[in-house]
Amino acid sequence: MSGQAIPGGPSVSTQLLALAARPVDASARRRAVLHWIDWMGCVAAGAQAPVAQVLRRTQPTVAATGSIETLLGPARDDWHATLLDAALANVEEMDDMHRQAILHPSPVVMPALAGLARAGLSADRTLDAVVRGYEAMIRVGRAVGPSHYFHWHNTATAGVFGAAAACADAMALSPAQAVWALGNAGTQASGLWQVRLEPVMSKQLHTAHAAWAGRSAALLASHGFTGPERILEGERGFFAAMCDDARPEAVLRAEGDWLIHQTSFKPWPACRHTHATIDCILALRDAAGAPLAFEACEVESFRDALAICDNPRPRTRTEAKFSLQYCVAATALFGALLPEHFDDAQFTRPDLLAAAARVTLRPASDFDAAYPEHYGARVTLRLADGGHRSHAVVDSLGDPERPMAESEVIAKVRTLMDYGGVAPARRDEALAAATALLEATPQALAQPFPRALLRPLF
Repeated sequence: MSGQAIPGGPSVSTQLLALAARPVDASARRRAVLHWIDWMGCVAAGAQAPVAQVLRRTQPTVAATGSIETLLGPARDDWHATLLDAALANVEEMDDMHRQAILHPSPVVMPALAGLARAGLSADRTLDAVVRGYEAMIRVGRAVGPSHYFHWHNTATAGVFGAAAACADAMALSPAQAVWALGNAGTQASGLWQVRLEPVMSKQLHTAHAAWAGRSAALLASHGFTGPERILEGERGFFAAMCDDARPEAVLRAEGDWLIHQTSFKPWPACRHTHATIDCILALRDAAGAPLAFEACEVESFRDALAICDNPRPRTRTEAKFSLQYCVAATALFGALLPEHFDDAQFTRPDLLAAAARVTLRPASDFDAAYPEHYGARVTLRLADGGHRSHAVVDSLGDPERPMAESEVIAKVRTLMDYGGVAPARRDEALAAATALLEATPQALAQPFPRALLRPLF
């Protein structure tokens, strides 16, 4: 059946891939470089987490030759390579994010491509595949509908499509093969949010599996392994099975530019739903010129922020990152948040827990109406002298409306690599390679993707 005309016209997968096949311009490639190095920083920062230690113990014994390099070191097979490159990229909750799709593309798309790039892909081909993978992943993610996000992790479920599209492009698959890749990736879409309700490590499997499933589906397709063409819109396909209020038209909706430009960078090591609140506290703290001591704090934000991040007494580092109350207390004390502010020694401090207990949360209709196009919050503090201070933001720092400068992204990556224990010389090598790519000529981009952005960080 695959390759033959299908009644009803081209499938959504066929049209999506055709849409993403348009030429990638220099601006989108430049943006892809920033997202690539941002991903590397996130992996480095996650390398010291307990989950990283567990994952390293699962690696097979490395042979003297033929090993596969990953960002964390050598591994024997594709699964372990992808596991290490993908699973740790969102440990610190600083991976990039697309607001409307409510997903994080880099921890899925980059690891899927990294293995292919190590085989000698050119820089321009690699960066073009990044842009096209983001496009597919975001377009599917924004179409799943609000109810999907209640049970399913969009990064994982839409991520398989992004990884498959990116790898199909990098491998120069035929149109039919690329459709098969999306079909066989989509049939593996998974990632249940129960992992967020228990203090477990399972969330790291979501990005790893999505990257591996997409890449494997593309590899299989290249050898003739067929897959369903209507995996998205079919009567027993992705939307029908997993998306009660899907908006399939959003997959193919016209856009003025590549969607990678709409993808936000995250400055703070916490769930993105906390960032608008953190921004408010930072503004109030800057105005005061000192750490904030408050008698009471009211946070108003959109309902998803409250539903996901209402946790006044976090029990683990991850829970602290999903606690609006802790983020308020920590920001008021420390200022700009760093990964170490979520270490055990901090989120268990009695003074921070006492401050977190004085934070109340309330949904606000204005922020709900703007969500998910905008992530906003309003914070009102009652001070010890009886005075009140209030601040509101409509968009979070790092969003297209409040972008981080390229220099700020590079500084963030430097901080994350330092936190992760990357040797200064290796850190500087990677940052120099990324900086050179940002300024590279078309002729330079035709050369192999820089090894400094692919070989082990440790």
